[in-house]
Amino acid sequence: MDSDQANGRKRQTGRRALLGAAVLGAGGAVLGLPGTAQATGTRPAGHGGRGLKSLPVPTVIGHRGASGYRPEHTFGSYDLALDLGADVVEAGDLVPTKDGHLVCRHEPEIGGTTDVASRPEFAGRKTTKVLDGVATTGWFTEDFTLAELKTLRAVERIPANRPHNTLYNGRWEIPTFEEVLKWQDEETRKRGKQVWIYPETKHPTYFRKLGLGLEERVAKLLRKYDKDGRNSPVILQSFEPTSIQRLNQLVDNPLVVLLSAANSRPYDFVEANDPRTVADLITPKGLREIAGYAQGIGPTLDLVIPKKADGTLGEPTTLVSDAHKVGLILHPYTVRNENPFLPAEYRKGGAADAYGDVFGAYRRYFATGIDGVFTDNPDTGLLARADFLDG
Repeated sequence: MDSDQANGRKRQTGRRALLGAAVLGAGGAVLGLPGTAQATGTRPAGHGGRGLKSLPVPTVIGHRGASGYRPEHTFGSYDLALDLGADVVEAGDLVPTKDGHLVCRHEPEIGGTTDVASRPEFAGRKTTKVLDGVATTGWFTEDFTLAELKTLRAVERIPANRPHNTLYNGRWEIPTFEEVLKWQDEETRKRGKQVWIYPETKHPTYFRKLGLGLEERVAKLLRKYDKDGRNSPVILQSFEPTSIQRLNQLVDNPLVVLLSAANSRPYDFVEANDPRTVADLITPKGLREIAGYAQGIGPTLDLVIPKKADGTLGEPTTLVSDAHKVGLILHPYTVRNENPFLPAEYRKGGAADAYGDVFGAYRRYFATGIDGVFTDNPDTGLLARADFLDG
């Protein structure tokens, strides 16, 4: 075998040994993760150790940067997330270009996140594609070279909720994943503190069928920058479990399976005629299976505390304790300050861009014992964590 294959075997063996110890430890003691006896997740900020153990709990993850204040997936958004104190920056929803580069966009369709619609030279690129079974019309990254994408500029994705963010429309270009990895090193040196990132492989089955497989490209760049180890400050995530399984064969980074609504099916399951839904994955059996190849899950907040018919929060599920029993961490998504994104009892008025009582919502979610949370407003999340830990 060649050296890459040998290294892959070693990584896989090391991961299995680590996960086996974590599962036998019934709570992730080897990983330094909260278990059932630590359900409130109150490890103080600044806890020592390497890898995941070095992160404060609950971890505050800047969702697409500080996207509550700047257009998402721009260096303006990423820089601000660090300035505001985010523990981790979700720098990179990764999608490919026509010439095989990885760039950071929420979706491959970029009509709502760039100024491409106003560019007459690209008017002919507008098309309709079937993306994970859904007909989608717009402009797609895989139809552009990197050089062409670099001529575009980012814009605010949800201006009705964030009109103030439109001030920054056109200021930043689309980052590449390689630029993010260099930025991570530069900011770590500049700030004197390790910067963590949390990239996601987007629609990996869709892109693999186009001959633009994501996982191999991610692994190649991580190896190039020596960030493919167990303690590397790069957590990888995906909504497709097979993408995480593939990454598990290629790198030794911490891995997280994202989980949408309970009745939904990961698209790789759809393609493979696997009848299981997310509800099956969050059973004790499903969680044990995930723990065989990943270190965590990223569930929607509704899987942690479901909403009642009136939109208010109900009673927490057993997901947190069930996941902790098999050594998995939980980083649910996404807390936002604006009314429409909050449970009904925490909204203030009806304005789409007005802030509600997000601190009240944080208290409820943190009390379940989650290990961290994605938020568009890292400063708010940090204040909420301080309140929770002091409370």
